[in-house]
Amino acid sequence: MSIPSAEDFYAIGLNYKKADADIRGHFSVSEATQKDIITSAKAEGIASLTLISTCNRTEIYGFAQDSNDLIKLLCDHTNGTVEEFNKVAYIYKGKNAVAHLFKVGTGLDSQILGDFEIISQLRTGIRRSKKARVLNPYMERLGNAVIQASKRIKNETEISTGATSVSFAAVQYIMARVPYVSEKNILLFGIGKIGRNTCENLIKHTKNEHITLINRTKIKADEIAGKFNLIVKEYSNIQSEIAASDILIVATGAQQPTISKELLYLTKPLLILDLSIPKNVSETVKENPFVTLIHLDELSKVTDATLEHRQSQIPLAQVIIDEVATEFDIWAKNRSFAPTIKALKTKLGEIKLGEINNQRRKISDFNEEQAEIISNRIIQKITTQFANHLKGANGKTEQSIDLINQVFQLQNTDDE
Repeated sequence: MSIPSAEDFYAIGLNYKKADADIRGHFSVSEATQKDIITSAKAEGIASLTLISTCNRTEIYGFAQDSNDLIKLLCDHTNGTVEEFNKVAYIYKGKNAVAHLFKVGTGLDSQILGDFEIISQLRTGIRRSKKARVLNPYMERLGNAVIQASKRIKNETEISTGATSVSFAAVQYIMARVPYVSEKNILLFGIGKIGRNTCENLIKHTKNEHITLINRTKIKADEIAGKFNLIVKEYSNIQSEIAASDILIVATGAQQPTISKELLYLTKPLLILDLSIPKNVSETVKENPFVTLIHLDELSKVTDATLEHRQSQIPLAQVIIDEVATEFDIWAKNRSFAPTIKALKTKLGEIKLGEINNQRRKISDFNEEQAEIISNRIIQKITTQFANHLKGANGKTEQSIDLINQVFQLQNTDDE
């Protein structure tokens, strides 16, 4: 199988910049759906593909004849349409797709600068695709390069210093707008990753001892509550618990709204923060005059000195990205002609064996061992010379490869 051209590598997707929470919700991809997409990709002949799906973005990276193949794959497995996608989407190809993945994976494209939660998604996606045998060496190497860059940026810059994430932004918002927050009744509904992080930030920054947890699976809520010494209530009590709360934080991760106006029997103001994609709080709650509803898109606009400092670290992060990306680019370029060099070495080896056999018949005291050593050294020097030429071909690598194949009548072998 021939090595796929890097120009056939695409990144397609949508994110918070042009797609609001509702549209992002239409294209949200669960873990089960990601597996279905990978299975469909294999059936449709897409040899390499991986996905990222968070509250802020959904993206597919893969090799395809056309970007529309990947777009159709996404739309076939989500509630979004091709027309809707095209209105807010971005499509990158070749080097631009590589650059985009580096930017996303290192937190430079995150809704909150320096948020590295995306890298775990990338790592999981690569692992899933490799297990399903839908990941070629190019994408595996690229993914590992992005992970390496992410680690270096996190360790060598201060772009992730200070607690700034969706969960922390929620706590910032509460602290900035709710007086006497330590005395308020806070109800946290849903304890997935964002819910747990929000819980930790609430305890750390608000010193509030009136935090109640509700989760559809109570045993999971009990585990978190035990860690932080919090109160857990049954899901069946959610209506009365909401009525007793001053702040409701929703992070349930459901595909349909879990909070609607029908649950609200309020006698005092209630601030609702919806940290979910798709939205888990129905817009109908706004019909209740006591309700103030804030979605995570609004939370992410919260800026402070931490974010300003992070902005100053972008040039340092970009230097690291450039270094790692250059190493990857060199590997990718060398890899494009590796089968030719391998085939050339095999061809020269065949010529060597034929000539040594010929000389053995002609010369009675022929030193076969010495001839073997000299021939191997000559072959190594010749192939190195060709490799160096191909490295510096400056855009004419394909032409040079074709010429070498013709001259030596090579049959390329490939480790793919």
